[in-house]
Amino acid sequence: MTTTTMSYVIDAPVEEVFDVVAHIENFSKAVPAIADVEFISEQRSGVGTRFRETRVMGRREATSELEVTEYEEGSLIRLVAEEGGSTWDSRFTTTAEGESTRLDFTMVATPHTFAARILDPLTKGIVAKAIRGDMEAVKAYCEV
Repeated sequence: MTTTTMSYVIDAPVEEVFDVVAHIENFSKAVPAIADVEFISEQRSGVGTRFRETRVMGRREATSELEVTEYEEGSLIRLVAEEGGSTWDSRFTTTAEGESTRLDFTMVATPHTFAARILDPLTKGIVAKAIRGDMEAVKAYCEV
């Protein structure tokens, strides 16, 4: 199991920051690495929402299927994906800090196959760099 955590303080209200991280249409506007989003559920928000996200990673594209498994309006969204022999469990939480927002992110990668157990620790740096890019893009988007 590999855990990645990050926190950013964003000079924007909680409602605005949450709206960006909790709704893939907005998140994909904020994060340039996201090339395409396709909903695979009728639902577009909240628990049960499922979608495919295609990202540009270096010179390639990678598509992941994600599901919202936990959602608390204004404070928490949890997304889970099964990819490459691992479960990728991600949580965004938003907390007011005066007129700003603290955005916390935690991702736990749990490998289920031998190959994933070998590769997950090796890819931790790549994953952390991508997450950092996402968080910085959200911060820049919300602070405009």
